[in-house]
Amino acid sequence: MPRPVPAIVILGNGSLATARKIQQLYPGALIHGLAERVDGADRVYHEFGATLRQLYQHDTPIIALCAAGIVIRTLAPLLLEKGAEPPVLAVAEDGSAVVPLLGGLGGVNVLAREIAEGLGVAAAITTSGELRFGTCVLNPPSGYALGDLELGKRFVSDLLAGETVRIEGAAPWLAEAQLPHDPGAHLAIHVGSAEREPVANELLIYPKSVVVAVSAEVEDLPDAIRDALHQAKVAAQSVACLLASDQLMASPVLREAALELGVPLRFAAAGSVAELAENAAGQSVSIHADNGIAIAVAEQPLDPLLIGRPRGRLAVIGLGPGAAELMVPAVKAELARANDVLGYETYVRMAGPFRSDQVLHCTDNREEMQRARHAFELAAQGRSVVVVSSGDPGVFAMAAAVLEALHESTDTSWHSVDLEILPGVSASLATAAQAGAPLGHDFCVMSLSDNLKPWDIIEKRLDLAAEADLALAFYNPISRSRPWQLGRALEIVARHRTPETPVVLGRDIGRPGQTLRVTTLGQLTPDQVDMRTMVLIGSSTTCAFPRAEGGDWVYTPRWYGEKPAS
Repeated sequence: MPRPVPAIVILGNGSLATARKIQQLYPGALIHGLAERVDGADRVYHEFGATLRQLYQHDTPIIALCAAGIVIRTLAPLLLEKGAEPPVLAVAEDGSAVVPLLGGLGGVNVLAREIAEGLGVAAAITTSGELRFGTCVLNPPSGYALGDLELGKRFVSDLLAGETVRIEGAAPWLAEAQLPHDPGAHLAIHVGSAEREPVANELLIYPKSVVVAVSAEVEDLPDAIRDALHQAKVAAQSVACLLASDQLMASPVLREAALELGVPLRFAAAGSVAELAENAAGQSVSIHADNGIAIAVAEQPLDPLLIGRPRGRLAVIGLGPGAAELMVPAVKAELARANDVLGYETYVRMAGPFRSDQVLHCTDNREEMQRARHAFELAAQGRSVVVVSSGDPGVFAMAAAVLEALHESTDTSWHSVDLEILPGVSASLATAAQAGAPLGHDFCVMSLSDNLKPWDIIEKRLDLAAEADLALAFYNPISRSRPWQLGRALEIVARHRTPETPVVLGRDIGRPGQTLRVTTLGQLTPDQVDMRTMVLIGSSTTCAFPRAEGGDWVYTPRWYGEKPAS
């Protein structure tokens, strides 16, 4: 069961060489560099504090190449529950010091030793138990779970005070630890999957060796599972995963039960619950089956990734206009978890960088339906798939194509996919924000491309929207194959607007080389616009006035007609 990939955070170019050395130790780790101060980082950020806190809240291990005090002060408001901390380390810019800061129960000292060895220095480990015994007794390896943390702290205190200890059960990771062993000791480390009442002189560690298989949507499923475990005298802490027939893949009851129990949810081909459980556990020690719930106990910890398959996930995301800081956090998280990323190549490249294990499927911008079907085929295999759009996926983008592909399909595996549409900042809103608030009142968004709808429909809608005195936002305003249509559109709008009506032209807003220009309807000509330009045309109430730094502010007031009394 792999550990989470750490994030390497740096503040300047002086740290980059050390960061690259650390990155070699952790394939897939990305270097996050401060914008305008770091050249060559994998990912750019603008606010150190916000970035560090976001990584911490997503349980991402953090390797910060800066002073330890900066990291502690930044994360201090989030330090609520010690047992839930991800590993956080501070590393000197030149790699001369490695200091574990947070996450003693999340393996921070293991990371510190690995990094220190890679840099050829000693880790500054100060944890008393780890210094004395050579291991963190309260941090068992992947595949095992600690019982009661508070009792565990007292247990370690007793060890440090000179008590001896005996080990009951298989704990191979403790074989080389410098623990004071004594077969007759009062203190005991007990390793096993049996349900056991915690007592002060025992440190309980549970191997994740149990599979719970469910055959139907049982009422109060979490409680039913707890009752079944109790009847079988099996500890809930030893459950490695919840398993069900793939016919139940879309069940919200199962999904909520797995979340409440804090275990992965996996699916396998149909069969009896006892068969599902036994096949998952391999050579099981015991099987308990009753009321549609079967419990299989294996001899060794189980890797849920090797049991059945997960429910496939398909997320249709919006990158925003292009700037990383305008991408919503949920989209960033989705990109980080994806196995496969599909989209028009330009947009896929904008979504990077990617890890070496992520598969990119780049296609032409005109292959939307093929792309949507391919995405469902991948997700139906249990993969986590992202379909990329620029701006917002629901605005002239991939969300509609994905839903259309699903609507047309009779494949039950497609309909079982966990589908989610994640929003982004659309080009019209990004351009409007740069200019002020030209879309501050009712507005209409239209594409002038007639690739997917007849031009006469476009003309009719344009005429009605302009007559209704709506501010207008034009996507796809002009191209080499459609050089005349913007001119015709402006003629239609001019029937209902004065020549002085403010117009905003935003080209590549949110991307390198962006330009913003404010003109008027009377001065606007098609040669001022290309396919990468967003055209915003004001209503009869839209105003423009000079900015102090040059250019103009443009806004459409929220009142209409006569200005209301203040």
